[in-house]
Amino acid sequence: MKTYNDIYLETRNALRASGIEGYTLEARLLVATAAGKSVAELLRDINLYTTAAIDAEVQELTRRRLAGEPVAYITGAWEFYGLPMKVTPDVLIPRMDTELLVTTAKELLLGRKMDARILDLCCGSGCIACALGHELPATKLVAVDISANALEIARENFASNRLGSRAICIQADATSSPPMSIGQFDMIVSNPPYIASAEIMTLDSSVRDYEPIWALDGGEDGYRFYKAIIKYWKSLLRPGGFLLFEVGEGQAETVKDMLSSAGFRAVGSRLDTLNIERVVIGKM
Repeated sequence: MKTYNDIYLETRNALRASGIEGYTLEARLLVATAAGKSVAELLRDINLYTTAAIDAEVQELTRRRLAGEPVAYITGAWEFYGLPMKVTPDVLIPRMDTELLVTTAKELLLGRKMDARILDLCCGSGCIACALGHELPATKLVAVDISANALEIARENFASNRLGSRAICIQADATSSPPMSIGQFDMIVSNPPYIASAEIMTLDSSVRDYEPIWALDGGEDGYRFYKAIIKYWKSLLRPGGFLLFEVGEGQAETVKDMLSSAGFRAVGSRLDTLNIERVVIGKM
């Protein structure tokens, strides 16, 4: 019989040998998932003996990871802004880059509009809305996505993060007119698809082959969603309200020009940890 530590070390070594950067963390996640434990519980029980069935399950999960499947889809969970998120292949895996969108939104609202009504457009897993709801407990949130499956995941994440009736989901297309009854907002945040169609096939296989292409493809030039959201959804902003976008590398200047041309004031951007303009802001 093997201990959890024996299995963990075998898994870590296999991941490391395949060049997986986060082999230590990922090995813990895979063993914990197979054992039905949290990582903390796994570490507590690391020297206990386990079963052949769990050993076999870890080997199967490791096989999937070595084949390129992202660990978040294998485990069904990921962390965003310190909060647990359910993820499936119906939604993008939350990225650390997107945490800057939450931080920027929080900075704009803290001490000014603590009870803001916020719209999360192209919400996917609902991670942005969850983080904003957690950080700003007086806010009301509406999450919109075209995918019914993504909205189911968002609802589960709202429930597990105890947002209750403060967050609702609406199915709608961000590239067309909003539903009539959606109301007005103090802030719209969006991390829309922004990769140019021709560039999709150049993405890393772990993204291209596993994550939902419709949540990545920003049209021929990568700006399809920015143009449509500014055109159709800006009318939902109250006077003084903010529109915040996550943008891809090299897209910030074009998106800022779009906002300025549409009548937004105080147009600006925020840099990520690599000094890339990652968040673009406009004020009505």
